[in-house]
Amino acid sequence: MKKTTESFQVSGQIVDLRTKSIYRGTVTVSDGKIASITQDNNQESYFILPGFIDSHVHIESSMLIPSEFARLAVIHGTVATVSDPHEIANVLGIEGVEYMIENGRQVPFHFYFGAPSCVPATQFETAGAQLGANEIEYLLKQDEIKYLAEMMNYPGVIFDDPEVHAKLNVAKKYGKPIDGHAPGLRGEQAKKYITAGISTDHECFTIDEALEKIKYGMKIQIREGSAAKNFDELIGLMENHADKVLFCSDDKHPDDLVKGHINLLVKRAVAAGYDPISVLHSCIINPIDHYNLKIGLLQQGDNADFIVVDNLKNFNVLKTYINGMKVAENGQSFITSVEASTPNKFEAKPIVIEDIQLKYNNKPVRIIEALEGQLITRTIIDTPSTKNGYIINDTERDYLKLVVVNRYQTAKPAVALIKNFGLKQGAIASTVAHDSHNIIAVGADDHAIAKAINSLIASKGGIVAVSQQETKLLPLPVAGLMTTENGYEVAAKYEEINTVVKQNGGTLHAPFMTLSFMALLVIPQLKLSDKGLFDGEQFAFTSLDVS
Repeated sequence: MKKTTESFQVSGQIVDLRTKSIYRGTVTVSDGKIASITQDNNQESYFILPGFIDSHVHIESSMLIPSEFARLAVIHGTVATVSDPHEIANVLGIEGVEYMIENGRQVPFHFYFGAPSCVPATQFETAGAQLGANEIEYLLKQDEIKYLAEMMNYPGVIFDDPEVHAKLNVAKKYGKPIDGHAPGLRGEQAKKYITAGISTDHECFTIDEALEKIKYGMKIQIREGSAAKNFDELIGLMENHADKVLFCSDDKHPDDLVKGHINLLVKRAVAAGYDPISVLHSCIINPIDHYNLKIGLLQQGDNADFIVVDNLKNFNVLKTYINGMKVAENGQSFITSVEASTPNKFEAKPIVIEDIQLKYNNKPVRIIEALEGQLITRTIIDTPSTKNGYIINDTERDYLKLVVVNRYQTAKPAVALIKNFGLKQGAIASTVAHDSHNIIAVGADDHAIAKAINSLIASKGGIVAVSQQETKLLPLPVAGLMTTENGYEVAAKYEEINTVVKQNGGTLHAPFMTLSFMALLVIPQLKLSDKGLFDGEQFAFTSLDVS
Protein backbone atom coordinates (compact mmCIF):
# COMPACT_ATOMS: atom_id res chain seq x y z
CA MET A 1 0.00 0.00 0.00
CA LYS A 2 1.28 3.43 -0.92
CA LYS A 3 1.99 6.11 1.69
CA THR A 4 2.06 9.82 1.05
CA THR A 5 5.33 11.73 1.37
CA GLU A 6 3.36 14.93 1.83
CA SER A 7 3.50 16.87 5.11
CA PHE A 8 0.38 18.67 6.32
CA GLN A 9 -1.56 19.64 9.43
CA VAL A 10 -5.16 19.16 10.53
CA SER A 11 -6.61 21.08 13.47
CA GLY A 12 -9.76 20.36 15.45
CA GLN A 13 -11.04 18.62 18.54
CA ILE A 14 -8.92 15.52 18.94
CA VAL A 15 -10.53 12.32 20.24
CA ASP A 16 -7.86 10.27 22.04
CA LEU A 17 -9.33 6.82 22.57
CA ARG A 18 -6.33 5.49 24.47
CA THR A 19 -6.65 8.16 27.19
CA LYS A 20 -10.41 8.54 26.69
CA SER A 21 -10.05 12.29 26.39
CA ILE A 22 -11.00 15.08 23.97
CA TYR A 23 -8.95 18.24 23.54
CA ARG A 24 -8.27 20.92 20.95
CA GLY A 25 -5.12 20.33 19.00
CA THR A 26 -3.26 20.05 15.71
CA VAL A 27 -2.14 16.82 14.05
CA THR A 28 1.01 17.03 11.95
CA VAL A 29 1.44 14.30 9.32
CA SER A 30 4.73 13.52 7.59
CA ASP A 31 5.62 10.56 5.36
CA GLY A 32 2.34 8.83 6.14
CA LYS A 33 2.89 8.96 9.92
CA ILE A 34 1.65 11.09 12.79
CA ALA A 35 4.73 13.26 13.34
CA SER A 36 3.24 15.13 16.29
CA ILE A 37 0.03 16.09 18.06
CA THR A 38 0.09 19.42 19.87
CA GLN A 39 -2.57 20.84 22.14
CA ASP A 40 -3.67 24.39 21.20
CA ASN A 41 -6.58 26.80 21.23
CA ASN A 42 -7.83 26.37 17.65
CA GLN A 43 -11.53 27.15 17.22
CA GLU A 44 -12.41 24.43 14.71
CA SER A 45 -15.75 22.80 15.51
CA TYR A 46 -15.16 19.40 13.96
CA PHE A 47 -13.62 16.31 15.56
CA ILE A 48 -10.57 14.26 14.56
CA LEU A 49 -10.63 10.58 15.52
CA PRO A 50 -9.30 7.19 14.44
CA GLY A 51 -11.08 5.57 11.49
CA PHE A 52 -13.85 2.98 11.78
CA ILE A 53 -13.27 -0.77 11.51
CA ASP A 54 -15.67 -3.47 10.35
CA SER A 55 -14.69 -6.34 12.64
CA HIS A 56 -16.24 -9.08 10.50
CA VAL A 57 -17.24 -8.84 6.86
CA HIS A 58 -17.31 -10.94 3.73
CA ILE A 59 -16.17 -8.47 1.07
CA GLU A 60 -17.60 -10.77 -1.59
CA SER A 61 -21.16 -10.11 -0.39
CA SER A 62 -20.85 -6.54 -1.61
CA MET A 63 -20.45 -8.08 -5.09
CA LEU A 64 -17.40 -5.83 -5.39
CA ILE A 65 -13.75 -6.82 -5.49
CA PRO A 66 -11.79 -5.43 -2.51
CA SER A 67 -10.45 -2.39 -4.35
CA GLU A 68 -13.99 -1.30 -5.27
CA PHE A 69 -15.31 -2.06 -1.78
CA ALA A 70 -12.65 0.30 -0.40
CA ARG A 71 -13.70 3.09 -2.77
CA LEU A 72 -17.21 3.04 -1.30
CA ALA A 73 -16.31 2.35 2.33
CA VAL A 74 -13.85 5.20 2.84
CA ILE A 75 -16.47 7.91 2.31
CA HIS A 76 -18.12 6.59 5.49
CA GLY A 77 -14.89 6.77 7.49
CA THR A 78 -14.04 3.06 7.29
CA VAL A 79 -10.28 2.58 7.15
CA ALA A 80 -10.05 -1.18 7.74
CA THR A 81 -11.93 -4.45 7.61
CA VAL A 82 -11.40 -7.81 9.25
CA SER A 83 -12.37 -9.83 6.20
CA ASP A 84 -13.22 -13.50 5.89
CA PRO A 85 -12.59 -14.58 2.24
CA HIS A 86 -14.65 -17.69 2.89
CA GLU A 87 -16.97 -17.11 -0.06
CA ILE A 88 -14.38 -17.02 -2.81
CA ALA A 89 -12.42 -19.79 -1.08
CA ASN A 90 -15.43 -22.10 -1.43
CA VAL A 91 -15.25 -21.55 -5.18
CA LEU A 92 -11.52 -21.22 -5.91
CA GLY A 93 -9.68 -22.35 -2.75
CA ILE A 94 -6.34 -20.74 -1.89
CA GLU A 95 -6.25 -19.09 -5.32
CA GLY A 96 -9.33 -17.14 -4.31
CA VAL A 97 -7.84 -16.02 -0.99
CA GLU A 98 -4.67 -14.84 -2.73
CA TYR A 99 -6.78 -12.99 -5.30
CA MET A 100 -8.44 -10.99 -2.52
CA ILE A 101 -5.15 -10.16 -0.83
CA GLU A 102 -3.47 -9.08 -4.05
CA ASN A 103 -6.37 -6.93 -5.21
CA GLY A 104 -6.65 -5.29 -1.79
CA ARG A 105 -2.98 -4.32 -1.94
CA GLN A 106 -3.65 -2.10 -4.94
CA VAL A 107 -5.48 0.60 -2.96
CA PRO A 108 -4.90 2.68 0.19
CA PHE A 109 -7.04 0.69 2.61
CA HIS A 110 -6.33 -1.79 5.42
CA PHE A 111 -7.69 -5.22 4.47
CA TYR A 112 -6.95 -7.90 7.07
CA PHE A 113 -7.90 -11.34 5.82
CA GLY A 114 -8.40 -14.58 7.72
CA ALA A 115 -7.83 -18.21 6.80
CA PRO A 116 -11.26 -19.71 5.98
CA SER A 117 -11.85 -22.54 8.45
CA CYS A 118 -14.76 -24.30 6.78
CA VAL A 119 -14.27 -24.94 3.08
CA PRO A 120 -16.62 -26.52 2.34
CA ALA A 121 -18.87 -25.35 5.17
CA THR A 122 -20.32 -28.87 5.49
CA GLN A 123 -20.11 -32.22 3.75
CA PHE A 124 -23.78 -31.94 2.81
CA GLU A 125 -23.24 -29.67 -0.20
CA THR A 126 -21.03 -29.40 -3.26
CA ALA A 127 -18.32 -26.74 -3.20
CA GLY A 128 -15.57 -25.84 -5.64
CA ALA A 129 -12.66 -26.37 -3.26
CA GLN A 130 -11.54 -27.92 0.00
CA LEU A 131 -9.14 -26.48 2.57
CA GLY A 132 -7.72 -28.93 5.09
CA ALA A 133 -5.40 -28.36 8.03
CA ASN A 134 -2.34 -28.23 5.74
CA GLU A 135 -3.85 -25.49 3.60
CA ILE A 136 -4.90 -23.61 6.74
CA GLU A 137 -1.32 -23.75 8.01
CA TYR A 138 -0.02 -22.49 4.66
CA LEU A 139 -2.24 -19.44 5.08
CA LEU A 140 -1.84 -18.82 8.81
CA LYS A 141 1.95 -18.81 8.71
CA GLN A 142 1.70 -15.68 6.54
CA ASP A 143 1.85 -12.39 8.44
CA GLU A 144 -0.95 -10.98 6.28
CA ILE A 145 -3.40 -13.63 7.51
CA LYS A 146 -4.46 -12.35 10.92
CA TYR A 147 -6.82 -15.01 12.24
CA LEU A 148 -8.65 -18.29 11.68
CA ALA A 149 -11.97 -17.22 10.19
CA GLU A 150 -15.35 -18.23 11.59
CA MET A 151 -15.51 -21.83 12.73
CA MET A 152 -19.00 -22.65 11.48
CA ASN A 153 -18.69 -26.36 12.11
CA TYR A 154 -19.66 -26.08 15.76
CA PRO A 155 -20.78 -29.74 15.90
CA GLY A 156 -17.24 -30.66 14.81
CA VAL A 157 -15.82 -28.63 17.69
CA ILE A 158 -18.25 -30.00 20.26
CA PHE A 159 -17.98 -33.63 19.18
CA ASP A 160 -14.19 -33.55 18.74
CA ASP A 161 -13.83 -33.93 14.98
CA PRO A 162 -10.07 -34.48 14.45
CA GLU A 163 -9.85 -32.31 11.31
CA VAL A 164 -11.69 -29.42 12.96
CA HIS A 165 -9.44 -29.52 16.02
CA ALA A 166 -6.36 -29.77 13.80
CA LYS A 167 -7.33 -26.43 12.27
CA LEU A 168 -7.90 -24.89 15.70
CA ASN A 169 -4.50 -26.13 16.84
CA VAL A 170 -2.78 -24.56 13.84
CA ALA A 171 -4.23 -21.17 14.79
CA LYS A 172 -3.05 -21.63 18.36
CA LYS A 173 0.39 -22.66 17.10
CA TYR A 174 0.76 -19.31 15.32
CA GLY A 175 -0.85 -17.33 18.13
CA LYS A 176 -3.73 -16.08 16.00
CA PRO A 177 -7.29 -15.58 17.23
CA ILE A 178 -10.14 -17.82 16.16
CA ASP A 179 -13.48 -16.41 15.06
CA GLY A 180 -16.71 -18.16 15.92
CA HIS A 181 -20.08 -18.83 14.36
CA ALA A 182 -22.52 -20.59 16.65
CA PRO A 183 -26.10 -19.29 16.30
CA GLY A 184 -28.27 -20.26 19.24
CA LEU A 185 -25.60 -22.41 20.90
CA ARG A 186 -26.16 -22.39 24.66
CA GLY A 187 -25.23 -24.17 27.88
CA GLU A 188 -22.48 -26.75 28.11
CA GLN A 189 -22.17 -26.98 24.36
CA ALA A 190 -21.48 -23.25 24.10
CA LYS A 191 -18.98 -23.54 26.94
CA LYS A 192 -17.11 -26.39 25.22
CA TYR A 193 -17.11 -24.50 21.91
CA ILE A 194 -15.61 -21.40 23.53
CA THR A 195 -13.18 -23.36 25.69
CA ALA A 196 -11.72 -24.79 22.46
CA GLY A 197 -10.22 -21.34 21.89
CA ILE A 198 -12.93 -19.65 19.85
CA SER A 199 -13.04 -16.03 20.89
CA THR A 200 -15.78 -14.14 18.97
CA ASP A 201 -19.28 -14.66 17.66
CA HIS A 202 -21.35 -12.51 15.30
CA GLU A 203 -24.34 -14.85 15.19
CA CYS A 204 -26.09 -14.09 18.50
CA PHE A 205 -29.73 -13.19 17.93
CA THR A 206 -30.82 -12.71 21.56
CA ILE A 207 -29.13 -10.74 24.31
CA ASP A 208 -29.42 -13.69 26.72
CA GLU A 209 -27.40 -15.82 24.32
CA ALA A 210 -24.78 -13.07 24.00
CA LEU A 211 -24.52 -12.61 27.76
CA GLU A 212 -24.02 -16.33 28.28
CA LYS A 213 -21.24 -16.43 25.70
CA ILE A 214 -19.58 -13.40 27.29
CA LYS A 215 -19.71 -15.22 30.63
CA TYR A 216 -17.77 -18.09 29.07
CA GLY A 217 -15.11 -15.68 27.78
CA MET A 218 -16.26 -14.71 24.30
CA LYS A 219 -16.45 -11.29 22.61
CA ILE A 220 -19.62 -10.41 20.74
CA GLN A 221 -19.69 -8.73 17.34
CA ILE A 222 -22.91 -6.73 17.03
CA ARG A 223 -23.98 -7.31 13.45
CA GLU A 224 -26.08 -5.10 11.23
CA GLY A 225 -25.87 -6.21 7.62
CA SER A 226 -28.12 -6.14 4.60
CA ALA A 227 -30.04 -9.23 5.72
CA ALA A 228 -29.13 -10.08 9.32
CA LYS A 229 -29.89 -7.21 11.69
CA ASN A 230 -29.11 -7.78 15.36
CA PHE A 231 -28.20 -4.26 16.49
CA ASP A 232 -31.43 -3.43 18.29
CA GLU A 233 -31.44 -6.72 20.18
CA LEU A 234 -27.78 -6.61 21.22
CA ILE A 235 -26.85 -2.94 21.71
CA GLY A 236 -27.78 -3.25 25.38
CA LEU A 237 -24.47 -5.10 25.82
CA MET A 238 -22.81 -1.68 25.78
CA GLU A 239 -24.23 -0.96 29.24
CA ASN A 240 -21.96 -3.34 31.14
CA HIS A 241 -19.86 -5.14 28.54
CA ALA A 242 -18.47 -2.48 26.18
CA ASP A 243 -15.04 -4.09 26.50
CA LYS A 244 -16.46 -7.29 25.00
CA VAL A 245 -18.30 -5.63 22.09
CA LEU A 246 -17.22 -5.09 18.48
CA PHE A 247 -19.28 -3.83 15.53
CA CYS A 248 -19.61 -5.55 12.15
CA SER A 249 -21.72 -5.81 9.02
CA ASP A 250 -20.95 -9.44 8.06
CA ASP A 251 -22.63 -9.04 4.67
CA LYS A 252 -23.28 -5.71 2.95
CA HIS A 253 -24.86 -5.36 -0.48
CA PRO A 254 -23.61 -2.52 -2.71
CA ASP A 255 -26.69 -0.30 -2.47
CA ASP A 256 -26.49 -0.38 1.32
CA LEU A 257 -22.74 0.26 1.28
CA VAL A 258 -23.31 3.43 -0.76
CA LYS A 259 -25.61 4.69 2.01
CA GLY A 260 -23.40 3.94 5.00
CA HIS A 261 -21.26 1.51 6.93
CA ILE A 262 -19.99 1.27 10.52
CA ASN A 263 -20.57 5.02 10.91
CA LEU A 264 -24.31 4.36 10.98
CA LEU A 265 -23.95 1.89 13.85
CA VAL A 266 -21.87 4.36 15.83
CA LYS A 267 -24.51 7.05 15.28
CA ARG A 268 -27.30 4.70 16.37
CA ALA A 269 -25.42 3.58 19.47
CA VAL A 270 -24.83 7.17 20.57
CA ALA A 271 -28.48 8.02 19.81
CA ALA A 272 -29.46 5.12 22.08
CA GLY A 273 -27.75 6.92 24.95
CA TYR A 274 -24.30 5.35 25.07
CA ASP A 275 -21.20 7.44 25.62
CA PRO A 276 -19.47 8.31 22.31
CA ILE A 277 -16.00 7.51 23.66
CA SER A 278 -17.19 4.10 24.87
CA VAL A 279 -18.86 3.36 21.52
CA LEU A 280 -15.78 4.40 19.57
CA HIS A 281 -13.59 2.32 21.86
CA SER A 282 -15.73 -0.75 21.10
CA CYS A 283 -15.75 -0.31 17.34
CA ILE A 284 -12.11 0.78 16.94
CA ILE A 285 -9.85 -0.16 19.86
CA ASN A 286 -11.44 -3.54 20.54
CA PRO A 287 -10.87 -5.00 17.03
CA ILE A 288 -7.36 -3.51 16.83
CA ASP A 289 -6.37 -5.11 20.13
CA HIS A 290 -8.18 -8.39 19.51
CA TYR A 291 -6.79 -9.04 16.03
CA ASN A 292 -3.45 -7.25 16.51
CA LEU A 293 -4.14 -4.89 13.63
CA LYS A 294 -1.56 -2.36 12.47
CA ILE A 295 -3.89 0.61 12.24
CA GLY A 296 -3.11 4.10 13.48
CA LEU A 297 -4.89 5.29 16.61
CA LEU A 298 -4.05 8.96 16.37
CA GLN A 299 -0.93 8.63 18.49
CA GLN A 300 2.49 10.09 17.69
CA GLY A 301 4.42 7.66 15.48
CA ASP A 302 1.27 5.83 14.30
CA ASN A 303 0.23 5.43 10.69
CA ALA A 304 -1.84 8.48 9.79
CA ASP A 305 -5.18 6.65 9.69
CA PHE A 306 -7.88 9.01 10.90
CA ILE A 307 -11.12 10.72 10.02
CA VAL A 308 -12.71 14.13 10.50
CA VAL A 309 -16.40 14.22 11.49
CA ASP A 310 -18.83 17.08 12.04
CA ASN A 311 -19.70 16.14 15.62
CA LEU A 312 -19.98 13.20 18.00
CA LYS A 313 -23.73 12.88 17.48
CA ASN A 314 -24.29 12.65 13.73
CA PHE A 315 -20.80 11.38 12.78
CA ASN A 316 -21.04 12.78 9.27
CA VAL A 317 -17.64 12.00 7.78
CA LEU A 318 -15.97 15.06 6.26
CA LYS A 319 -12.54 13.57 5.46
CA THR A 320 -10.84 10.18 5.62
CA TYR A 321 -7.07 9.67 5.72
CA ILE A 322 -5.24 6.35 5.35
CA ASN A 323 -1.46 6.25 5.65
CA GLY A 324 -1.52 10.01 5.37
CA MET A 325 -3.39 9.99 2.07
CA LYS A 326 -6.71 11.80 1.87
CA VAL A 327 -8.87 9.06 0.39
CA ALA A 328 -12.28 10.71 0.76
CA GLU A 329 -13.81 14.13 1.38
CA ASN A 330 -17.44 15.23 1.65
CA GLY A 331 -18.83 12.04 0.14
CA GLN A 332 -16.32 11.81 -2.70
CA SER A 333 -13.86 8.92 -2.88
CA PHE A 334 -10.37 9.60 -4.18
CA ILE A 335 -9.49 5.91 -4.55
CA THR A 336 -9.33 5.03 -8.25
CA SER A 337 -10.53 1.80 -9.82
CA VAL A 338 -7.90 -0.77 -10.73
CA GLU A 339 -7.82 -3.42 -13.43
CA ALA A 340 -8.40 -6.95 -12.18
CA SER A 341 -8.70 -10.46 -13.58
CA THR A 342 -11.88 -12.56 -13.36
CA PRO A 343 -11.09 -16.11 -12.15
CA ASN A 344 -14.11 -18.42 -12.01
CA LYS A 345 -15.27 -22.03 -11.81
CA PHE A 346 -18.58 -22.81 -13.51
CA GLU A 347 -19.68 -26.05 -15.18
CA ALA A 348 -23.51 -26.09 -14.87
CA LYS A 349 -25.62 -26.85 -17.93
CA PRO A 350 -29.07 -25.36 -18.71
CA ILE A 351 -32.12 -26.93 -17.05
CA VAL A 352 -35.63 -27.65 -18.35
CA ILE A 353 -38.98 -27.30 -16.60
CA GLU A 354 -39.20 -31.03 -15.90
CA ASP A 355 -36.02 -30.81 -13.80
CA ILE A 356 -37.75 -28.76 -11.12
CA GLN A 357 -41.10 -30.56 -10.92
CA LEU A 358 -42.09 -31.98 -7.52
CA LYS A 359 -44.22 -35.09 -7.41
CA TYR A 360 -47.00 -34.98 -4.81
CA ASN A 361 -47.06 -38.06 -2.54
CA ASN A 362 -50.36 -37.26 -0.76
CA LYS A 363 -48.55 -36.14 2.38
CA PRO A 364 -48.03 -32.81 4.14
CA VAL A 365 -44.71 -31.20 3.34
CA ARG A 366 -42.02 -29.22 5.14
CA ILE A 367 -41.87 -25.58 4.02
CA ILE A 368 -38.99 -23.21 4.78
CA GLU A 369 -40.17 -19.99 6.42
CA ALA A 370 -37.73 -17.16 5.69
CA LEU A 371 -37.62 -14.36 8.27
CA GLU A 372 -37.07 -10.66 7.60
CA GLY A 373 -33.74 -9.47 9.02
CA GLN A 374 -32.65 -12.95 10.12
CA LEU A 375 -30.54 -15.78 8.74
CA ILE A 376 -32.39 -18.38 10.77
CA THR A 377 -35.55 -19.91 9.34
CA ARG A 378 -38.56 -21.74 10.74
CA THR A 379 -40.36 -24.85 9.54
CA ILE A 380 -43.98 -24.89 8.40
CA ILE A 381 -45.81 -28.18 7.87
CA ASP A 382 -48.76 -27.86 5.53
CA THR A 383 -50.54 -29.40 2.56
CA PRO A 384 -49.26 -27.92 -0.72
CA SER A 385 -51.26 -26.92 -3.76
CA THR A 386 -51.14 -29.51 -6.52
CA LYS A 387 -52.02 -30.07 -10.16
CA ASN A 388 -51.96 -33.34 -12.14
CA GLY A 389 -50.07 -35.08 -9.33
CA TYR A 390 -47.39 -32.41 -8.93
CA ILE A 391 -46.80 -29.73 -6.31
CA ILE A 392 -47.19 -26.26 -7.77
CA ASN A 393 -46.36 -22.73 -6.68
CA ASP A 394 -49.06 -21.15 -4.53
CA THR A 395 -48.84 -17.35 -4.67
CA GLU A 396 -51.99 -16.96 -2.53
CA ARG A 397 -50.37 -18.65 0.47
CA ASP A 398 -46.90 -17.55 -0.65
CA TYR A 399 -45.61 -21.12 -0.91
CA LEU A 400 -43.06 -20.80 -3.73
CA LYS A 401 -40.52 -23.20 -5.17
CA LEU A 402 -36.93 -22.83 -4.00
CA VAL A 403 -34.35 -24.43 -6.30
CA VAL A 404 -30.62 -25.06 -5.84
CA VAL A 405 -28.53 -26.18 -8.82
CA ASN A 406 -25.00 -27.57 -8.55
CA ARG A 407 -22.78 -25.20 -10.53
CA TYR A 408 -19.64 -27.33 -10.37
CA GLN A 409 -20.94 -30.45 -12.11
CA THR A 410 -24.08 -31.68 -13.86
CA ALA A 411 -26.63 -32.90 -11.32
CA LYS A 412 -30.38 -32.93 -10.74
CA PRO A 413 -31.58 -29.71 -9.07
CA ALA A 414 -32.77 -29.82 -5.46
CA VAL A 415 -36.27 -28.39 -5.00
CA ALA A 416 -38.25 -27.36 -1.90
CA LEU A 417 -40.92 -24.83 -0.90
CA ILE A 418 -40.37 -21.50 0.84
CA LYS A 419 -42.58 -18.78 2.32
CA ASN A 420 -42.20 -15.00 2.76
CA PHE A 421 -40.57 -13.93 -0.50
CA GLY A 422 -43.99 -12.70 -1.59
CA LEU A 423 -43.50 -12.95 -5.36
CA LYS A 424 -46.73 -12.87 -7.33
CA GLN A 425 -45.00 -13.31 -10.68
CA GLY A 426 -41.52 -13.93 -12.07
CA ALA A 427 -38.45 -15.25 -10.29
CA ILE A 428 -35.07 -14.28 -8.90
CA ALA A 429 -31.83 -16.24 -8.92
CA SER A 430 -28.25 -15.81 -7.76
CA THR A 431 -24.88 -17.52 -7.72
CA VAL A 432 -24.22 -15.89 -4.36
CA ALA A 433 -25.52 -18.76 -2.24
CA HIS A 434 -23.70 -19.26 1.03
CA ASP A 435 -21.49 -21.01 1.41
CA SER A 436 -20.79 -23.19 -1.60
CA HIS A 437 -22.27 -20.67 -4.04
CA ASN A 438 -24.29 -22.95 -6.21
CA ILE A 439 -27.19 -21.43 -8.13
CA ILE A 440 -30.21 -20.60 -5.97
CA ALA A 441 -33.59 -19.42 -7.25
CA VAL A 442 -37.12 -18.74 -6.05
CA GLY A 443 -40.12 -17.90 -8.18
CA ALA A 444 -43.83 -17.77 -8.73
CA ASP A 445 -43.84 -20.16 -11.70
CA ASP A 446 -41.58 -22.85 -13.11
CA HIS A 447 -40.99 -21.13 -16.46
CA ALA A 448 -39.68 -17.99 -14.76
CA ILE A 449 -37.50 -20.03 -12.37
CA ALA A 450 -35.93 -21.96 -15.25
CA LYS A 451 -35.40 -18.76 -17.23
CA ALA A 452 -33.67 -17.09 -14.29
CA ILE A 453 -31.42 -20.08 -13.65
CA ASN A 454 -30.48 -20.49 -17.30
CA SER A 455 -29.61 -16.81 -17.65
CA LEU A 456 -27.08 -17.21 -14.82
CA ILE A 457 -25.68 -20.35 -16.41
CA ALA A 458 -25.23 -18.44 -19.68
CA SER A 459 -23.40 -15.59 -17.91
CA LYS A 460 -21.47 -17.98 -15.61
CA GLY A 461 -22.58 -16.14 -12.51
CA GLY A 462 -24.56 -13.17 -11.32
CA ILE A 463 -27.91 -12.10 -9.90
CA VAL A 464 -31.06 -11.83 -11.98
CA ALA A 465 -34.71 -10.86 -11.70
CA VAL A 466 -37.20 -12.12 -14.27
CA SER A 467 -40.64 -10.57 -14.79
CA GLN A 468 -43.24 -10.92 -17.50
CA GLN A 469 -41.84 -7.79 -19.12
CA GLU A 470 -38.07 -8.06 -18.71
CA THR A 471 -34.97 -9.83 -17.42
CA LYS A 472 -32.54 -7.73 -15.39
CA LEU A 473 -29.11 -9.33 -14.96
CA LEU A 474 -25.98 -8.24 -13.11
CA PRO A 475 -23.10 -10.51 -14.22
CA LEU A 476 -20.59 -11.48 -11.52
CA PRO A 477 -17.59 -12.85 -13.44
CA VAL A 478 -15.22 -13.12 -10.46
CA ALA A 479 -16.04 -16.57 -9.04
CA GLY A 480 -19.73 -15.89 -9.69
CA LEU A 481 -19.57 -13.59 -6.64
CA MET A 482 -18.10 -10.24 -7.64
CA THR A 483 -17.67 -7.86 -10.52
CA THR A 484 -14.72 -5.66 -11.40
CA GLU A 485 -17.06 -2.85 -12.46
CA ASN A 486 -17.32 0.56 -10.80
CA GLY A 487 -18.90 0.13 -7.37
CA TYR A 488 -21.34 3.01 -7.74
CA GLU A 489 -22.56 1.70 -11.08
CA VAL A 490 -22.96 -1.77 -9.59
CA ALA A 491 -25.01 -0.31 -6.73
CA ALA A 492 -27.27 1.44 -9.25
CA LYS A 493 -27.77 -1.75 -11.29
CA TYR A 494 -28.48 -3.69 -8.12
CA GLU A 495 -31.19 -1.20 -7.17
CA GLU A 496 -32.74 -1.57 -10.64
CA ILE A 497 -32.90 -5.33 -10.17
CA ASN A 498 -34.40 -4.89 -6.70
CA THR A 499 -37.06 -2.65 -8.23
CA VAL A 500 -38.10 -5.49 -10.55
CA VAL A 501 -38.36 -7.81 -7.53
CA LYS A 502 -40.63 -5.32 -5.74
CA GLN A 503 -42.75 -4.93 -8.88
CA ASN A 504 -43.09 -8.73 -8.94
CA GLY A 505 -44.54 -8.56 -5.43
CA GLY A 506 -41.38 -9.16 -3.40
CA THR A 507 -41.81 -8.13 0.22
CA LEU A 508 -38.34 -8.59 1.73
CA HIS A 509 -36.06 -5.59 2.35
CA ALA A 510 -33.06 -7.39 0.84
CA PRO A 511 -34.46 -10.31 -1.19
CA PHE A 512 -31.16 -11.37 -2.77
CA MET A 513 -29.31 -11.26 0.54
CA THR A 514 -32.02 -13.34 2.20
CA LEU A 515 -32.05 -15.74 -0.76
CA SER A 516 -28.29 -16.19 -0.51
CA PHE A 517 -28.63 -17.59 3.02
CA MET A 518 -31.35 -20.12 2.23
CA ALA A 519 -28.62 -22.61 1.31
CA LEU A 520 -26.51 -21.93 4.43
CA LEU A 521 -26.85 -25.24 6.23
CA VAL A 522 -25.00 -24.23 9.40
CA ILE A 523 -27.79 -21.77 10.27
CA PRO A 524 -30.94 -23.51 11.51
CA GLN A 525 -33.67 -24.39 11.08
CA LEU A 526 -34.49 -25.61 7.58
CA LYS A 527 -32.33 -24.93 4.50
CA LEU A 528 -31.76 -26.35 1.01
CA SER A 529 -28.43 -27.46 -0.45
CA ASP A 530 -27.77 -28.78 -3.93
CA LYS A 531 -28.10 -32.24 -2.41
CA GLY A 532 -31.45 -31.77 -0.69
CA LEU A 533 -33.49 -30.39 2.20
CA PHE A 534 -31.45 -30.00 5.40
CA ASP A 535 -32.42 -29.79 9.06
CA GLY A 536 -29.87 -27.50 10.71
CA GLU A 537 -30.88 -28.52 14.23
CA GLN A 538 -30.46 -32.24 13.62
CA PHE A 539 -27.58 -31.44 11.25
CA ALA A 540 -28.84 -34.01 8.77
CA PHE A 541 -30.88 -34.23 5.61
CA THR A 542 -34.64 -34.45 5.98
CA SER A 543 -37.44 -35.25 3.55
CA LEU A 544 -39.84 -32.84 1.91
CA ASP A 545 -42.71 -35.15 2.80
CA VAL A 546 -43.83 -35.49 6.41
CA SER A 547 -44.65 -39.11 7.21
